[in-house]
This record gives sequence, C-alpha cells and structure tokens, in this order.
Amino acid sequence: MSAATTRSRTPDRLCAEAVAFARAAAEETAAPGVVGEHVAAVAEGDRVVTHLFECKEPGYRGWRWAVTVTRASRAKIVTLDESVLLPGPDALLAPEWVPWSERLRPGDLGPGDLLPTNADDLRLEPGFSGGVEPLPSSPVSEEMAELVEAEDAEVTEGSPANLPSAPLRGSLAAVAEEIGMGRARVLSRYGLHSAADRWEEEYGPKTQMAQAAPASCLTCAFLMPIAGSLRQAFGVCANEFSPADGHVVSLSYGCGGHSEAAVMPKPPQPPPPVLDETRVEPLPLHPTDDSGSVEPGAPPEELGHS
Repeated sequence: MSAATTRSRTPDRLCAEAVAFARAAAEETAAPGVVGEHVAAVAEGDRVVTHLFECKEPGYRGWRWAVTVTRASRAKIVTLDESVLLPGPDALLAPEWVPWSERLRPGDLGPGDLLPTNADDLRLEPGFSGGVEPLPSSPVSEEMAELVEAEDAEVTEGSPANLPSAPLRGSLAAVAEEIGMGRARVLSRYGLHSAADRWEEEYGPKTQMAQAAPASCLTCAFLMPIAGSLRQAFGVCANEFSPADGHVVSLSYGCGGHSEAAVMPKPPQPPPPVLDETRVEPLPLHPTDDSGSVEPGAPPEELGHS
C-alpha cells in the first residue's frame, strides 16, 4: 500500500485551529478589508491544511483566498506554506484563451500587419523544388538544351557573372515557372476546396441575388475567366454596377446586371375580351305585358332584361 493511501484526510487539529494565523497571512498578501469570512479548512495531506476565505475584491466574485499552513512532525508551531487567490465553484472567470490563429477572421488583417503561415499549413503544399536539369523522361533532349544555351550566349551581352540568374530554357525549372509552379509552395487540394466553398457561399447559386437573376454568370459578357483548375467553376465579375464587381463568382451565380438583361421582352398583350364590357345595356325599371302596358304590383324578381 502506498503512502498516499495511508494518509488521513482529517484536518490536523493544530493546523485547522490556525485560522487567525491564516487570515493574517492572507491580509498581508492582499490588503486589509479584502479578506472576508472563513469558508472552510481542507486537509491537503498529513499536517497540511488549506484555509479558504471569501474575497471581497471588486471583480472577483466567487474567488477565495487560499492559505496553506503546515507543521513539522511532533512540532506545535504552525508555519505558512503559501497564500494565493483561487477561483471557487461559482467564480466569475475569463473565457478560455484561444490562440490568435484560431481567433483570426477574414477582414482582420490591416495595413502593416503580418500574417505568418505555418510550415504544415494544410492549405498549401510544396511547389517545384527540384534541380534545373530536365528529368531523364523529359521530352526536351540535352542536345536541344545545348543549342538553346548557345543561341542565348550569342545574343546576350555581358559576362555570365553579371547576368541575372534565371532558369534555363527547356529545363524543368523553366517549365514549372511557366505554368505557375515555380514557387516554394502552392495551393493544395484542400486549399482549393476550402477557397471554392467560401466563394460559392458568398457568390454562389444559392444566394438570394442568384435566385432572382435573369440568367447565370456563365452567359454574362462581364465575366472574366481565371486560370487554373478553378476556371471550370469560377470567374471574376467586371461589372461596376454589380454587387459582385471585382469578386470571384461562381459560374452559376447571377444578378440583375447581366449583360443580356438590357434587352427587355415586350409585355404580353391580353386577348380581346369575349364579353363587351365597354357598352351600357339599358334595363327597364318595370316589366310590361304584350300590349306594352306596365303590370301593376309586379314583384322585383319578375323584372327581366329587355
């Protein structure tokens, strides 16, 4: 059996009775009048007791001053271990701290601010990091590369040491730079999908503007195509009167500024009415017999059309 299980959780008598000693220690740490009533005495171990006092400091509701006292074995003098302010069960606490990387929201970045990107950012992946020589399976042969280098050397003035460093034509680095891969890192598949989800949520087919649009951006002349794999689903709006001007929009998005919405269809003409309601049909006030005389006392139900 370990020593921890044999310890008694009953507060030591001399340590439990040292309430005044503990209060004096708490007031020395805080200030007179801030330490409130004695709440409890908790046994922390053999001859180790923590006295809890209410905290009357404004803004620390539910907090308690915790003063731990102890004494040596077979000693009758109680000594101070520590005095600290701790939250109680119903203490008013600040919200849990969240790292800045999780608190950051779109639009928080201002002029002069720097946003470092982690090396393991899931939105990015390594770009081209190979050498300048083409791979053995490259369609560009070494002979063609030598001819290109000789041609460049004839038309370029100055010593090679003074010329800017650039990838050799026909090399893998030159091809990577031409297709936009000559960067340290490029967007990963996860980065592309997350960007597409954000753009489609703001300027996508499910928005209220797109639901009321006469047509989609796919057929709009103000849509500017973008490069890369996302060009199959997105473009950039170039209509200054559109709410999406200068934004990446889904090809299924739309607004009232569609280029073909200016040709308004003619309003439909209703067909001529079957009943002519423009003429007034005269009706007699009293019915007549065959001779043309009016029958006296005729009820209103018998009145008919002439």
